[in-house]
Amino acid sequence: MNTQTAMHYTDNYLINPTNPITVNLIGAGGTGSHLLTALAKMNHSLVALGHAGLQVNLYDDDVITTANQGRQLFADAEVGLPKSVALINRNNRFFGTNWKAVTEQFSTVNLKSLPNHGKANIYISCVDSASARFDIGTALQGVTGIDNWERNKFLYWMDIGNSHHTGQVILSSIGNIQQPNSNLYRTVSNLPTVTEEFKEQLEAQTDNNEPSCSLAEALEKQDLFINSTLASMGASLLWKLFREGMTEHRGFFLNLANFKSEPIWVD
Repeated sequence: MNTQTAMHYTDNYLINPTNPITVNLIGAGGTGSHLLTALAKMNHSLVALGHAGLQVNLYDDDVITTANQGRQLFADAEVGLPKSVALINRNNRFFGTNWKAVTEQFSTVNLKSLPNHGKANIYISCVDSASARFDIGTALQGVTGIDNWERNKFLYWMDIGNSHHTGQVILSSIGNIQQPNSNLYRTVSNLPTVTEEFKEQLEAQTDNNEPSCSLAEALEKQDLFINSTLASMGASLLWKLFREGMTEHRGFFLNLANFKSEPIWVD
């Protein structure tokens, strides 16, 4: 029996890229709006450390309503604007980036019409429904094993989901990530996706994507700080891939009601 600690080593391209790492952030709502800011901080820090940084596309076809304010980072003057456009414009002005807003859903239906046909090194989904996750999973299955330029190399998918005061982050690899030889750890090349590992639980869910009419109604569905907490912790896991070059965790479960977090180990 192998008693060595299981470890996943980051794909080398994330550590020493020739171009900025391409990221498709899917969803600009409660979690996505906070995660975009976290990615901007990460990009600034990576560039300061001599890394090529990140190039982000933010996908969302929704517009801002007053019910979005409070939990999400939107001002009165932005009500009625597309979420992705408002967030990306603000982010670009503040951090000096040239990231892109895409006012469309990321789905198998419109992949060919999306920028670069939806290709990226890292996908981060912050969506509300199981059906959207399955659709993203189907889209990524179609690219697994495709050998292309490194700037379009499909590497990782991070999915972030939540209910009222609980949530989870699941990091997965898109196919196998080549691992180095190690005498210290038992290396793991493949991290299962959320749609593979939790397929039955997702299929049992009932999707409810009806928009809230007020902030009070929105807070009945998702507590005030669950999204920002998940975004910060998820970004921390992603940061670990870049800075440490390996991880023994591939996600976590969070219960903000009792302040408990349970890590998901690489195995």
